[in-house]
Amino acid sequence: MPLAEHLRELRNRLMKSVLAILAVTVVGLVYYKQIADFLTEPLRDSVGCTQGFGEASDEGEACAEIVLSGMISPFTVMLKVGLTTGMVLASPVWLYQLWAFLAPGLHSHEKKYARGFVAAGVPLFLGGAYLAYLILPTMAKTLIEFTPQGAGNFIPLDDFLDVITRMVIVFGLAFELPLILVMLNFGGIVTGRKLLGWWRIMVVSIAVFSAVATPTGDPLTMGALAAPIVLLYFAAVGICLFNDRRRRRRDPYAGLSDDEASPLEHTPETVGAVEPVDAPAARPDGSGDSGPARRNGYDDAT
Repeated sequence: MPLAEHLRELRNRLMKSVLAILAVTVVGLVYYKQIADFLTEPLRDSVGCTQGFGEASDEGEACAEIVLSGMISPFTVMLKVGLTTGMVLASPVWLYQLWAFLAPGLHSHEKKYARGFVAAGVPLFLGGAYLAYLILPTMAKTLIEFTPQGAGNFIPLDDFLDVITRMVIVFGLAFELPLILVMLNFGGIVTGRKLLGWWRIMVVSIAVFSAVATPTGDPLTMGALAAPIVLLYFAAVGICLFNDRRRRRRDPYAGLSDDEASPLEHTPETVGAVEPVDAPAARPDGSGDSGPARRNGYDDAT
């Protein structure tokens, strides 16, 4: 395809992705209050001031209230909730459009792998997002406990939604790590044995990433993010080892590096029986030399 055709194809794919996101965003705007209640319910149950600041302070408990400041804040929060809902719930559509744009440049077996990667990428991303939603109450309670006695907390809803969005993106992308490792293995870039040899470095790196990515940094929240990623990492290593074994079974030289020579077979093959060869036709003059017959200095074709 020429460049203009590729650009038109990209425009069509982008338009379909944007329309899908907008369609889900409209649904999110219609059910904005229900979605906002679903997002804030774990926080209210964990640190909500059901009895007010005064009574909670007298009892030595730290709590918080979710508030909105200004007349425009409810409208801004509504747009933010709707757009976040559209991006997350429409992820299967725009991931498929991305694959459909890349598919014409892939071989048949690569298309099969691409479908599997897209099919696995969406559940992994949604699983990471749901895990962020589950550990949100623990994270909020840990942070609220730093409040001095007698003081109250007001949590702006728009700031709270920003925290949720960042956690959803971080947790969702972190859950894509095993998929990236499998893609590198299927592309022949890294082997399963090498990935297994990196397990100490990977576990420490995942722990450091979890400590930085979680807002609180407490061991419980950090472990809630690190433990599933470590399990998914070892699952990805198992898939890579199985793929390497399958590849060696089909091609015994698949594990050789580019500068390593493959073994050569020096045993000579058996020579078969000698086949008779017909003698070339003699010339009209009887000379017997091979070649086309010539008459008056010209060959037959002439």
